[in-house]
Amino acid sequence: MSHGIIETLVSELMRLPTIGRKTAQRLAFYILSMPEDEAKSIARAILDVKERARLCSVCFNISERETCQLCEDSSRDGGKICVVEEPGNVAVIEKTGLFNGLYHVLHGNLSPIDGITPEKLKLEALSDRVKRGTVSEVILATNPNTKGEMTAQYIANLLRPYKIIVTRIAYGLPMGGDIEFADEVTMGKSFQGRNVI
Repeated sequence: MSHGIIETLVSELMRLPTIGRKTAQRLAFYILSMPEDEAKSIARAILDVKERARLCSVCFNISERETCQLCEDSSRDGGKICVVEEPGNVAVIEKTGLFNGLYHVLHGNLSPIDGITPEKLKLEALSDRVKRGTVSEVILATNPNTKGEMTAQYIANLLRPYKIIVTRIAYGLPMGGDIEFADEVTMGKSFQGRNVI
């Protein structure tokens, strides 16, 4: 087995977030020791997600179809929209079982210094959803850090003319934290204690 192919795999694994050289090396050697069918199964799953995953045309969550399962679920409360930064945030909130509305995924947060301006987020689509007149509350569940706060405030100002309730999740989540790493209990407390902004 050539050292070159292992080093190539290590380099590729290091492209993943939070994966440094040591972790990438451990993963590479673990993959090498796996039964071939398991390794192929992982490779197929990666290719499948790249080929089949798309953004829901309504909420911009990850979906295999034009519209995601949550947006198609008629038992959900279409009057409430929870705004999150990334698709992974939806899964965390869903685990709490406390929210039965719909979502809107921004795919980032405002960061002018990084060139992420309002036009680069899914904000116009959010305004369009609210303009239809069926939304009574928008819950801002952006991360409790400087960029998340700036994004939440921008959205609150953007939606002010529509005379709907705009709330912000409470700080069961620590400032500077990331929703993706929150446990269900903490996320649930944040959701239950949300505030009007």
